[in-house]
Amino acid sequence: MFKEVLFGTIGGLGIFLYGMRLMSDGLKRISGEKLKRVLGVLTKNRVMAVMVGAGFTALIQSSSAMTVMAVGLVNSGFMALSQAIGVVMGANIGTTITAWLVSALAVFKISQYAYPAIGIGFLMTLISKRRSIKNWGTALLGFGLIFLGLAVLKESFGPLRDSMLIKDMFVNFGRNPVLGIFVGAAATMILQSSSVTVAVIQVMALQGLLDFQSAIPLILGDNIGTTITAQLASLKTNPNARRTANAHTSFNIFGVIYMLPIVWLGYYPRLIEWIVPGEITPTTIMVHIAVAHTVFNVVNTLIFLPFTGYLEKFVVKISPEKKGMVIEGRLKYLDRKQLTSQHFAPHFALTQAQKEVLRMAEMADKAVKIAMDGLFDRNNKKLELVPEMEDAIDDLQREITRYMVDLSRRHLPREIADEIPVWLHSINDIEKIGDHAENLGELTERVLDEKLQFSDEGKAQLKEIYDYISEMLTFTQNALLNIDRESATAILVIEQKVNDLHIAARQDNLDRMNSGITRPTMGILFLDYIQNLEKIGDHLSNIAIAVKRDFRYGAILDV
Repeated sequence: MFKEVLFGTIGGLGIFLYGMRLMSDGLKRISGEKLKRVLGVLTKNRVMAVMVGAGFTALIQSSSAMTVMAVGLVNSGFMALSQAIGVVMGANIGTTITAWLVSALAVFKISQYAYPAIGIGFLMTLISKRRSIKNWGTALLGFGLIFLGLAVLKESFGPLRDSMLIKDMFVNFGRNPVLGIFVGAAATMILQSSSVTVAVIQVMALQGLLDFQSAIPLILGDNIGTTITAQLASLKTNPNARRTANAHTSFNIFGVIYMLPIVWLGYYPRLIEWIVPGEITPTTIMVHIAVAHTVFNVVNTLIFLPFTGYLEKFVVKISPEKKGMVIEGRLKYLDRKQLTSQHFAPHFALTQAQKEVLRMAEMADKAVKIAMDGLFDRNNKKLELVPEMEDAIDDLQREITRYMVDLSRRHLPREIADEIPVWLHSINDIEKIGDHAENLGELTERVLDEKLQFSDEGKAQLKEIYDYISEMLTFTQNALLNIDRESATAILVIEQKVNDLHIAARQDNLDRMNSGITRPTMGILFLDYIQNLEKIGDHLSNIAIAVKRDFRYGAILDV
């Protein structure tokens, strides 16, 4: 019996978890970039932030994914800490929808619906050539696997129904809620999914292994355990991203603390029984658990919502900012309200956009510097910042481009209207530099991880090319800051030197490989390095040409 229960539980959990991942991934792809944009725009108000967090979590069926996304958006600067706190509060409400879906297990024969969903979903992913249909197929396949996993779990727990030892063990959770909270938190930390833990609790209750009184502490512990995912996602991120994870943890822990005496004295179970009248039977207990899960998270959010500012101050205090680089990918100078204001000033709007472009250029410069300094200093401590900076550059490019396009639709003076396309091209060039910086960071990470070494000659050539690129990056920032045509001319002169060095370095590298001085692996890595550096030079020269020939408006003011 033990072997059947163990194997069935492992298999059922595996199918359920895989189904949750597939459904979540499919739904996230369907929502796409709109999800980020909506989160950033609609979460300005704390109530809207909660509603958006709840809605999107119900949509993608994963509070962990939602909180991790919030941490990532804060880390990139796309969302403020106050906005993210509202989103994670809402995520706690949205995740309870899974418990309601699982409750259907008590009413319907789930396997009858699981198998067609799996078959149809798989066919959609296999046959269709349209990405949107494939994504819906993935979501449907995951939906079917969720219920198949639940059916397997239900069958695997069946033999335990008559075990008094198991029943007595779980009854203790009703008598000692603290123990139940710890077990629920530990189980969720291990499974990395509150939805899975609540589903297991519901299935065990359906099979008579748990009574309602004993299930409630497990649910409370589940709310604490689910915060571990955001904590893991916040490692090696900026202070506000860590504060977002800490806000999620603090919010849930405080909620469990004040709810514990209410549960211990028996008032909370009686509240749920009042909300869901009637006798608790194996058919209705899953609904009672779903209601208990939802009520706790809704009440906790309503209580904390007016005190969001205090929660923000608390997490700022317990997560002090350390010295180091803060990656800010959110717009700093631009406000879309400027475009519709009665006092709209085209010159001011363009000047503010130029400041954001300069921030992009500075970030790209730092990313290249970190990647190459890591190679020459044999130090990978800062390399993890490079992909984060590249993401921030992408976010800035997208938002500045949207702003510039909307600006171009206004009635503008001729000199500004002519200048906007040139700035848009420069933005794209800076974004490409960020891509090449990320490539260089990945190359450096490989060199350091595999303890590889370039020859002295190869290292000297790399250093020479990089020094010129670094000089070009500095000139580019000055050219953009002041629309300085002399700096632009200097960039073009240096770029020719980079091209000549690139050609010579390629030939020298080939000679070193042919003579056996350089191994093929190192030769290929060397080519990748100089190719990425040379491409950065090309994009910098594009910006220089724009400054020399096309920018007419003038220097950026008041930076």
